[in-house]
Amino acid sequence: MKQDIFGQMNSLTRDDSVEAWNGVLLGFMAHAAVTPQHLGAVLTAEPDFALGHAIKGIFTILLGRRELYSVAEQALKDAQAAMQARPVSARETLFVEALQVWLAGSPTGAVQKFEEVLRSHPEDSLAMKLSHAARFVLGDAKGMRRSIERVMPAYAPDHAGRGYLLGCHAFALEETGAYEKAEIAGRQALWMVSDDAWGLHAVAHVHDMTGNAAQGLEWLAGREDAFTHCNNFRYHVWWHKALMHLDLGQIDEVMALYDAEIRADKTDDYRDISNATSLLSRLELEGVNVGDRWEELAEFSAARTEDGCLIFADLHYLLALTGDKREDAATAMLRRIARDAQQNKCDTTRRMAQPGMDAALGLHAFGDGDYGLAFDHLANARGSMQLAGGSHAQRDVFERLTIDAGLRAGRLDAVESILDDRQAQRAGGEDNYALARRALIASGRGGENAQSVPAE
Repeated sequence: MKQDIFGQMNSLTRDDSVEAWNGVLLGFMAHAAVTPQHLGAVLTAEPDFALGHAIKGIFTILLGRRELYSVAEQALKDAQAAMQARPVSARETLFVEALQVWLAGSPTGAVQKFEEVLRSHPEDSLAMKLSHAARFVLGDAKGMRRSIERVMPAYAPDHAGRGYLLGCHAFALEETGAYEKAEIAGRQALWMVSDDAWGLHAVAHVHDMTGNAAQGLEWLAGREDAFTHCNNFRYHVWWHKALMHLDLGQIDEVMALYDAEIRADKTDDYRDISNATSLLSRLELEGVNVGDRWEELAEFSAARTEDGCLIFADLHYLLALTGDKREDAATAMLRRIARDAQQNKCDTTRRMAQPGMDAALGLHAFGDGDYGLAFDHLANARGSMQLAGGSHAQRDVFERLTIDAGLRAGRLDAVESILDDRQAQRAGGEDNYALARRALIASGRGGENAQSVPAE
């Protein structure tokens, strides 16, 4: 047994394996691009390391790709075989069990396993970050915060994971509306560990939610070293910067970031597709011609209609399909979501049912220009959209589409109510998007025909 950088004992036997494993742990905390290479080195050196195989499987599931589930299933088999070949601790066994229940369709069950680890090992940063990640997928912001705050007392000032813990706390605070505390925690996290991209981005979220785009740009300026080492998460930080420029009406800067950073690498990772589709949707709502940028996103999305790993991913694929007028693929996506929703037997399919069906039908209707129907469906989905996962900032594209559908359908009172609710969630702050929509409502009530609210 060997001790890792977070003070946990693992069934490793070699010092070079421990060094590589520490690279996995720190890389996962920092969203580092080199993390898979470290994991490969561990498993090559010690193929009977059950925890390593379990983490490989969990990392694979987090990619949200149906065709990779066979890789995660093989990782589970390898972990179980390794447990027979070498004694493992109760702690390591829980990670294997977390992979098993997640593969069975229950990220909620995986969270329970991670929390069981944390009850006896609260200073285990791996379990802390995995619980945080799984709850993020589930849209459980309050659970994220509770989990972090339960283990915080176990982190001494010199704990190697303390800065990353604070970054996770910052994000959980922001997602539960504690914006001032979130900014303080995020700044402290980045001070403690300069590569904490999650903490950096938590502060960016604070500026988004409080309508302070200019301050957000100041925060990100000169801090590229905190996220350029990242895997595709770096595209997401650039996306945040683009949102700030968009709120300030700086369209040229938005388009430059889109082309040079956000879609510089034409990947089909669902998180990258989500960044791109939600940004193009926002641009089009502001009347910006995005050219042929939908096309490459729709090509990737048309290949994902049968995936069904995450409703969050499916809805963003659907944005691309409707944006590029791929009616056949969009219809196939709707049929598959409906089919999954009817099963309603696990975390994933329950979310296909709610908010999935209404949200998907609303997006499709919006693409068809049937704004009344789009508003009805999207408004029905609003109350449960958090279950789709992601952050407030990511889900805000669906909120904007709901608002704009309502405006175009002349539902001014209902839209005003949504804007009021949106403002309350943002601690009373409003961005320029909301202010412009309130101006449209005022104009619509000033004697102009509500139906004349421009659709472009």
